[in-house]
Amino acid sequence: MLPLALIAGVCAATLASPGPLDIGFLLAAIPPLAVLSYGPWATALLGASVVIVLNIPAFRLNRPGNGDLLTISFVAVLSVFVSYVRSRRDAQLDLERTVAEAAQRAVVPPLPERVGPVRCAGLYRAAQHGTLVGGDFFDVRQGPYGVRAVLGDVQGHGLSAVSTVASLLGAFREAVLDQPDLESVAVRLDRRLVVDSASSRYAELFATAVLLEFSPDARSVRVLSCGHPAPLLLCGTRATEIELAAWTPLGLGLSDDGPPAGLTVPLAPGHSLFLSSDGVTEARDGDDVFYPLTDRLPALADGDPAVLADRVWADLVRYCPAFDDDVTMLVLTPASPGAR
Repeated sequence: MLPLALIAGVCAATLASPGPLDIGFLLAAIPPLAVLSYGPWATALLGASVVIVLNIPAFRLNRPGNGDLLTISFVAVLSVFVSYVRSRRDAQLDLERTVAEAAQRAVVPPLPERVGPVRCAGLYRAAQHGTLVGGDFFDVRQGPYGVRAVLGDVQGHGLSAVSTVASLLGAFREAVLDQPDLESVAVRLDRRLVVDSASSRYAELFATAVLLEFSPDARSVRVLSCGHPAPLLLCGTRATEIELAAWTPLGLGLSDDGPPAGLTVPLAPGHSLFLSSDGVTEARDGDDVFYPLTDRLPALADGDPAVLADRVWADLVRYCPAFDDDVTMLVLTPASPGAR
């Protein structure tokens, strides 16, 4: 509305003044301002309106010799051209954003609210400004061996990491269907990265990941970590980090050393598992203090687990507004018996 308000203000000021006001030059700002929000036709209309206002005798704006009319006419024509170029560029950016959204849904589709006996809630924010995809990934799938979940972080950020994410998720979705145990799933993911390293621009392509496998009744979960922060077990007002054996990240020849050993953790009604990328745990405030996830999580977990990730994200932004890493969170909760 600023171009229209400026026209109205100049006209009102000249009508209210007892004598001529030399403010016609202000109208020259209207076509450039119109470029910011309007298309070429609307910009041309506003430019023509300015020229008309300059030629209305009652406003006394186009005094002989001041050159306002010629200057503003030139600026108006130039603004129409700039508006046309901007509109074309905006259309191209809209198309690219649509493609990026489609790529994100194809690589990391939205999680369903429930997979088998497990309720799911996830959140993903890419570090690279202007992109919707990056180097983090997660998925929850049901197969013949139960519900399995993965959350990980590949080498690199932004669009350069998308192909690695797609490759790992494809391997995970295949392994869910044909690998009988969680350790074999980890070996399959490791082998996929070893194969992909041959065509990668990195000397060694690797990723950290944590994998989970729920029992059929979701009364227990088997957890396995490959260089990734361990999940947190939430029980009421307590958040406890699951103590896992340390294993190398995926892609560094894990299959050569044998599969890692997972840990089975019993689950009770009211328990939830909180998984996150290192973008959460390594965020720092202005005093260079790490975000205290374990200490803050119980207070944020009060209520529906489905909104826990959103609450942690809002708290993280307040704690560290300037962090620049991919942020991924996954909350998994055994569904109550009889719940649909």
